[in-house]
Amino acid sequence: MTFSLVATDLDGTLLREDHTVSARNRAALARVTAAGAKHVIVTGRAVAWTRSVFEALGYRGLAVCAQGAQVYHAGEQRLLTSVTLDRRLARMATERLTEELGNVRFAVSRDGLTGEVVVERGYPYNPALPVHMVRERDELWSEPILKLYLHHDDYDDDRLTACARKICAGLVDVTHAGTGIVELLPVGLSKAVGLSLAARKLGTKAADTIAFGDMPNDVTMFKWAAHGVAMANAHPELLAVADEVTLSNMDDGIAVVLERLFPQG
Repeated sequence: MTFSLVATDLDGTLLREDHTVSARNRAALARVTAAGAKHVIVTGRAVAWTRSVFEALGYRGLAVCAQGAQVYHAGEQRLLTSVTLDRRLARMATERLTEELGNVRFAVSRDGLTGEVVVERGYPYNPALPVHMVRERDELWSEPILKLYLHHDDYDDDRLTACARKICAGLVDVTHAGTGIVELLPVGLSKAVGLSLAARKLGTKAADTIAFGDMPNDVTMFKWAAHGVAMANAHPELLAVADEVTLSNMDDGIAVVLERLFPQG
């Protein structure tokens, strides 16, 4: 197998649990670029929550962020594309979900290079990440948004995702991006959409692409790419569509595959 484009998810895939990239994975990605291939980061994180990773990696290429909503040029620090979630539809979705499921809590990721993640009271979040808390739900819609997060104390992620898809069918799309991360997106938006745009700008295509991921939000990317590699720690939904399973993100699973495909000369 020969690939000219390597697409990697971040959390649970390229990043270790301490949010760093191992020396072995760095060296493997250096082999990729030395061979003339391209590396594109494809993440559910919006640009504002990803730039610190780019800086730590010295990453200067194209990145697909916010589940495909943003295509970002890290070297030039500018957005090439940005797709927002209609706030009227987002509000309607929250109303339907609250009516059907009861005690649901929400947060939003705002548009732009510095867009904040804004949470309402009761929405659980990682205190290590910067968020802005609002008192009233209506404040979530005060600025353009990329996506909407939802949480329910009594539903696990898989059940909440399935219920939200049924309740919000035709209004928004729903994806499961990580532990405790269920998101509502514009209909038709996915990592595959963003990656296809980035690939086109780089002069590559699906047949040239190998993709790495760990969660259901990577399913569309695997279906688009020629070869999908799931981490050993991946969600069963992604394992079911993977072409290959590698070691976990803690065991340098990406490097294991790339060292095979891009041997040192």
